[in-house]
Amino acid sequence: MIDPVSSAVRAPWTKALADIRRRLPEGVQPYLERGPVGAMLLGMASGFPIAMIGATLTTRLAESGIDKKTVTAFALAMLMYNFKLLWAPAIDRVRLPVLANLLGQRRAWLLVTALLVVATVSWLGLADPASDIGTVVLAAVAVGFAGASFDIVIDAYRIENLSAEQLGAGSGMTQYGWRLGNALAASTVLVLASRIGWNLAYVSATLFVLPALLAALLLGEPRRPALAGAALRGWAAVQDAVVAPLADFLRRPGAALTLAFVLTHKIGDTVANLSFRLLFADLGFTKDEIAGYDVGIGFVALLVGIFVGGVLYKAMGMKRAVLLSLVLMAISNLGFAALAAVGHSNLGMALAIGFENFSSGFGGVAVGAYFAALCDHRFTATQFALVSAAASVVGRAFSASSAGALIEAMGFINFYLLTTVLAVPGILLFLYMMRSGLVDDAIPDRPPSLV
Repeated sequence: MIDPVSSAVRAPWTKALADIRRRLPEGVQPYLERGPVGAMLLGMASGFPIAMIGATLTTRLAESGIDKKTVTAFALAMLMYNFKLLWAPAIDRVRLPVLANLLGQRRAWLLVTALLVVATVSWLGLADPASDIGTVVLAAVAVGFAGASFDIVIDAYRIENLSAEQLGAGSGMTQYGWRLGNALAASTVLVLASRIGWNLAYVSATLFVLPALLAALLLGEPRRPALAGAALRGWAAVQDAVVAPLADFLRRPGAALTLAFVLTHKIGDTVANLSFRLLFADLGFTKDEIAGYDVGIGFVALLVGIFVGGVLYKAMGMKRAVLLSLVLMAISNLGFAALAAVGHSNLGMALAIGFENFSSGFGGVAVGAYFAALCDHRFTATQFALVSAAASVVGRAFSASSAGALIEAMGFINFYLLTTVLAVPGILLFLYMMRSGLVDDAIPDRPPSLV
């Protein structure tokens, strides 16, 4: 992973990918370019740490006889992902001694955070919940911090290594990679735990950081514009790192409308998603039915939506793809209103879940690529952390405070009709931004790509 050899390492990979692309249909070829392939590898590594503090850890704690109240307290570890924007500016600006000169700033941070993930996951695996639950709590929070830091670097690194034309395919490949890495890591640990024990299973799972290091070899160090505040020190440097990314965003034409769109575009979708399991329980679906339709069909539909999103993003262009995704996500809520009206119907559930997941996959590609395009490469890590955090905060807050009461007062049918209506302002706002040119005006120029 040293810079003098990176070109030699990339050359055979680039040639091999080019040979494969020539044999594939034109619509599939963008997925096999070096940038999107690297994005998939980064996504695989990104999905690994959160799997270690999610269902995998819950299963381990349950086997150790830990009571449910203690198990739920481990949700604190997940909160580290919500707070990552607090230290993203440091990762954007701080050059790591020695390593930054050898590898470049982004790859130096990628290596350090990958090693931090390895260390904290190993610590979590070696801790014993039955005899020292306090250490397990600390280790889980440490994994959350390490994983969130890893995500900050990965998001910035993949965005900076993609050309404007590759943002759609790159966003889709990132999602494919994340889903694959998350599922493989969780299932691998469970399989290994039954054979070699939880300790070695967790330590063995740390190999899932390797795809990110392979991506670093494949992509190299991205070109980034010079930072105006790079020579500042002390509190002045802190202010510049935190204030400059926000100031840069707010100075753009239509910044207020763009921020309003980011905050509101997903309210209806987020509120609806958090209520699906309540609807299924109310309609009397069994666990097997939920697993088969929600998890099985939903997962396949999501993957199809991601692929179609990448293809149509390239064919339609970013603006029309984003607008279509917003409309699809709004319409998908009507499917659950119909399911609530029909009642217990396996076909109805399959159609509602399938369309919702297809729309989410499509929207994840189009809107995710748009959010990536909004990032100035001088502040990629900070701005993407801010935008991605803002994208769901309003919907989650609304759902936490009002969704349950609204369902009880209105019933499920009217509730899902309401979530459809909540999606309309985001659609109209983006349509206005398209027609007024503000979508293009708010996107900074991208520097020359290495891809």
